[in-house]
Amino acid sequence: MATLLLTVVGTVFGGPIGGAIGAIAGQAIDGQLLKGPNREGPRLSDLSVQTSSYGSQIPKIFGTMRVAGTVIWSTDLIESRSSRSNGKGQPGANDYSYAASFAVLLSARRVARVGRIWADGNLLRGAEGDFKVMTSFRLHQGDEGQAADPLIAAAEGAMAPAHRGMAYVVFENLPLGEFGNRIPSLTFEVIADEAPVAIGTIAEVLGEGLVAGAGIGEALPGFSTFGDSARGVLNSLAEMGGAWFAPVGGTLALRVDATPDRVIDDAGAGADRPGIRRARKLAAIETVPQTITLAHYDPARDYQIGLQRARRPGAGYRSTRIEAAAAIEAGAAKALAATALLRAEAAREQRQVALGWETLDLAPGAVVTITGESGAWRVAGWSLEAMVLTLDLVRLGGVVGSAAASSGRVLASPDVAAGATLIHVFELPPVDGTARTMPRVHVAAAGTAPGWRRAALLYSLDDGAQWVSAGSTALPATIGWLVTTPRATGSALRDVASSFEVELAHEAMALADADDVALDRGGNLALVGDELMQFARAEPLGGTRWRLSGLWRGRFGTEAAAGAQAVGARFVLIEAEALAAIDVPSSAMNHAIAVMAAGIGDSDGPVRADGVVRGVSVAPPPPVHVRFGDAGVLRWVRRSRMGWAWIDGRDVPLGEEAEAYLIDFADGSRAEVAAPEFTLAIGAPAPVALRQRGTHAVSAPTRIL
Repeated sequence: MATLLLTVVGTVFGGPIGGAIGAIAGQAIDGQLLKGPNREGPRLSDLSVQTSSYGSQIPKIFGTMRVAGTVIWSTDLIESRSSRSNGKGQPGANDYSYAASFAVLLSARRVARVGRIWADGNLLRGAEGDFKVMTSFRLHQGDEGQAADPLIAAAEGAMAPAHRGMAYVVFENLPLGEFGNRIPSLTFEVIADEAPVAIGTIAEVLGEGLVAGAGIGEALPGFSTFGDSARGVLNSLAEMGGAWFAPVGGTLALRVDATPDRVIDDAGAGADRPGIRRARKLAAIETVPQTITLAHYDPARDYQIGLQRARRPGAGYRSTRIEAAAAIEAGAAKALAATALLRAEAAREQRQVALGWETLDLAPGAVVTITGESGAWRVAGWSLEAMVLTLDLVRLGGVVGSAAASSGRVLASPDVAAGATLIHVFELPPVDGTARTMPRVHVAAAGTAPGWRRAALLYSLDDGAQWVSAGSTALPATIGWLVTTPRATGSALRDVASSFEVELAHEAMALADADDVALDRGGNLALVGDELMQFARAEPLGGTRWRLSGLWRGRFGTEAAAGAQAVGARFVLIEAEALAAIDVPSSAMNHAIAVMAAGIGDSDGPVRADGVVRGVSVAPPPPVHVRFGDAGVLRWVRRSRMGWAWIDGRDVPLGEEAEAYLIDFADGSRAEVAAPEFTLAIGAPAPVALRQRGTHAVSAPTRIL
């Protein structure tokens, strides 16, 4: 910056010539201030580690960059406890989880928004702004008038800082279970400017009025001013873009182009006088790096470090590495490396030119061409003796506009949207053969997009007056709705005539075929409305629609629901790992139950589903094979909720404390018997329904025609 000061001083005391001399003297001083060998600019590793130390540097972010930031405020760990039951007669268990609230400072310059966020290298927030865990998140953009964050203000009181002019984010109750119960190492995709920013524009902002260059030079998709000094950052920008600084008026101007300021002759001022020397030299090719490597952040690699090299043929072995704390596409980085190599080759050629005093305004940094010679030259040095001006010139190289390059193989974190939560609430007969003592309600849940994983569950038995925690959902279930319905039929034979179509929740869900062996082992069991059935063939129809056929109907005693389905009825593929269970007291039977689920994609609030606890999970199945025998004897065959498979040719176990049946008659009367037969008296009313009485509930009725 001495050039600016000495230019002004020289102009005041010596007019234009004094100003030019002052500019040259100042340029010599700035040559020491802005020289490059001991560069203190940013290193690529500076932006990858999150810090929380006092005195940590906060960079200014331009364009779009991935930065770690600095933790500036945090609460203690927030502990939560939940209790769960391990079944009747078994001790319960308490589960503990932890969360934290904290703030991370990102930029000493205003930003537009924050895109993706990574936690310990895994995606925490997607490109669409969807979080992969449940948390509250706020961005303070860095306006000069921004207020303190309400959470920080509530914790710290009136002295809470607003961090005006600095962009920071606040996480509220971030779950820490996935990160070893600690605040994870976070990196943020910070969008400070929606478009790439020119090198000169960045230099002008850093110069704070002492550097001019808006719109000049390579446009960088992103840049961070992390470094030990403004000098180091400016040097880094100049080295990256093949630029240099020149005094222009009252500022230092960043220059990258070879447009000449003047055409000069190489005859020398006072050439007829002795002592005027003109020199020209060409350095050996070995002085030029054979390879120049540009290290940069590659947006195509989720801003991981990329390397692009430019190599020249011929002798030499030197290699130079340029570290650019900038987000640059692979092709642009390759072009910058190639341009740096061209400039290094051209700079081998240097010469001295003697001119008259009238050209004193040609300060270092100016660009000239020489009459009769090709190419442009940069004024690198200046001396005045006996009113003869001697310029040290360095030839300028060309510019590589574009280059083909590859970012290499990219192993990016998957960014899959979670979508809103979808749930179905229902009771199932004990398909696993377990005789339950308490009614069990199942919850099958999924999302409208493949990224959905789990949701927190609450249930209520008093229409929402009180809610009880039920933990979380199980693994995502394969769920959907009926588009067409199966016909009514019995359960004794395979249904080869029926088929129906279902619409699944999203395109990532799929169904598969099953052969007879798989079906016999319980495969492809689905709840369709209130009927459990199995299907042998699943035909994709495109998108999320499937046609199911080869049906085994009315499984596990649900034959009464066959054919009762309507369009829009639920479809749930029954898989044990995809069903969450809620055990409710026996007093809840024949009462409504409401289940509420809240997942990370439920921006409109929790999702609610209602059902009725009918006791299907604790009731025996209805009797079958009802027939009239001789002498008015009504007989039937019982079934058991503990034995769905015919294992050894004998009757299945009773599964209840006692065997008992209820017979309903047409006149409203009822009889109870302890064996699977009943003798009708002459003139007695006709029986219309038969039920088996279980220990905890009565079965659904078997209609007697």
